[in-house]
Amino acid sequence: MNEQKQHRSVEELADLIREHNRKYWIDGAPEISDPEYDLLIRDLEARAPEHPLLQEIQAPQVAASREIALTAPMLSLDKVYSLEELLAWAKEHARTPQERFLVEPKYDGISCRYDGRILLTRGKNGATGEDITDKLPLIHLETTGYSGAVDRPARGEILIRPEDFEALRGTIRSRSNTTYRNTRNVLTGLMMLKESTMIEQVALGMKIAGAHLTLVDYALHSFPLTLEELEDRWEETVTEIRALGYPIDGIVVKIADPLYRQSLGSTAHHPRGEMAFKFTNARALTRLLGVEWSFGKNCLTPVAQLEPVELGGTTIRRASLHNLQNILDLDIQIGDEVTVERAGDVIPHITASTPGAARRSAVITHCPGCGAELRQNGPELCCVNPDCFETRLCRLTAAAEKLEVENLGESTIRAMMEQLGVRTLRDIFQLTRNDFLRLDRFAGKSADNLLSALKTARRCDDFRLLAALNIPNVGVNIAKLLLAQHSFAELRTMKADALAAIKGIGPERGSALEREFAAQKDFIDELLQAVTLVATPAAGDGLPKVCFTGKMPEKRSFYADCAAQHQLQAVDTVTADLTLLVAADPAEESTKLERARKLGVEIIAVEEFLRRYPPSAAQTPPPEDDGGVQQLELF
Repeated sequence: MNEQKQHRSVEELADLIREHNRKYWIDGAPEISDPEYDLLIRDLEARAPEHPLLQEIQAPQVAASREIALTAPMLSLDKVYSLEELLAWAKEHARTPQERFLVEPKYDGISCRYDGRILLTRGKNGATGEDITDKLPLIHLETTGYSGAVDRPARGEILIRPEDFEALRGTIRSRSNTTYRNTRNVLTGLMMLKESTMIEQVALGMKIAGAHLTLVDYALHSFPLTLEELEDRWEETVTEIRALGYPIDGIVVKIADPLYRQSLGSTAHHPRGEMAFKFTNARALTRLLGVEWSFGKNCLTPVAQLEPVELGGTTIRRASLHNLQNILDLDIQIGDEVTVERAGDVIPHITASTPGAARRSAVITHCPGCGAELRQNGPELCCVNPDCFETRLCRLTAAAEKLEVENLGESTIRAMMEQLGVRTLRDIFQLTRNDFLRLDRFAGKSADNLLSALKTARRCDDFRLLAALNIPNVGVNIAKLLLAQHSFAELRTMKADALAAIKGIGPERGSALEREFAAQKDFIDELLQAVTLVATPAAGDGLPKVCFTGKMPEKRSFYADCAAQHQLQAVDTVTADLTLLVAADPAEESTKLERARKLGVEIIAVEEFLRRYPPSAAQTPPPEDDGGVQQLELF
């Protein structure tokens, strides 16, 4: 920007912001970046904190039939542009290091609410919504356990998936008879339709093209992390969210406890218990000095060693190179000038390369851990030696994390492998208390805690086992989607084209699934001998749905198992088709309880649930013994 803010009056600054709002939300042709825009907003906040423009909620324009007062405000979110700022906010509001946060996509669409009858946006101020119920023929709903017509209450965001945009390219045209340039343009264009005949005509054209707008429920993709995990698992979680395939412009982080989150209140503009992390896409040029290949899950991961460069106020010395294929595609070699970008990840990544005067290959040929020859497996560089210590360590560590085995991190597994001869997850499950006491820095309490965690982890949800395989772009949420339609055993035998045909999977994930099921056959067999699988209920199987809320004596998975044993489907959200809400305290005032009361859903205490649907003998935790582990159930 060339404007000198010290020479602008408050109203000139406000007019400039309005102009940029018009270019972004109406014209679809922004002239400045999001961080530059936010500097203007912060300048206005500092100089005129009560200015009415600061209370406006910016959103794409829609053609509404009427305006309706919202029963609960739909506010915007405060935002940050660095992980440091995000962690500072999280630490300020966390009551303990174990405070749980929900990490979710920040969808690039139109925020709305459907109560079963009327579809409302949040309007211009979050208090008065715009009725766009007439647009329902254009929209499909994606919520927990369901994808189809919008026929149940939901709170989420209307957007257009990239594949739907491609299907509509050249088919749907604007009023000026031009094709839409991007997803934001086509979303705004369709939401500006007014005449019912035109909406019906467009809906027919979209149906023929096999495309639709999507209302994605905010609760559908949510990643729970403790305060301690927020920094350690941030990059992994952002990568998984990006792989979901929705248009996003950032990440939303909110306090998981709804009562505590609500108790923090809100400003006129945003709730205090939630924060948006916006992607900045800041870039800089520097030189590639070297590449470090580190072990990660099923492959070797390349990390660039850079000539230090300033990026977004931080000195960058390392950046992700993602995988071998990325290095080959971009023709990246040591000595090149590279473009480094930071857009939400803890470790920035390289997006382009210009050959340097003196270049040498960044690719290694032999495993730095065991010396075996390396091979390319899909986009990855892999050590194919089944006895490679470092590869086995990474797989065991990742599996233990996805299976939620508490108190079992990389350092402990490394010690088990070095000192106790552990090779597989099954070996770990067979260790005794006395074995644990042989480990360095392990005392009685540590041994007892780990033994208890392993007993709990033996009963494992099938989607956690699938996520534990660390197949590219297949995390917990994608695993749930797959296993709601096919059993674990069926997935292992399916071909890539059949897997790709599953909604939300696509060719890339389909190929990765077929490839990794074959490559990890022995590892999967080991896992199946170490745990007892709990199957995900099939999608659309018509089972009665039950939801749980509040802090209960046992882990939530225990009650979900009880439900499954009695032909009930455990779900995460309260909707009109919910059969039963089970609460730790039915008298409390949580969001789920309030919604269930409005919808007339039956509410019972957890004690009553266990009386009606008692756990099976297999679910009852085994009695304590003298340090041994009971015989595992084998498949």
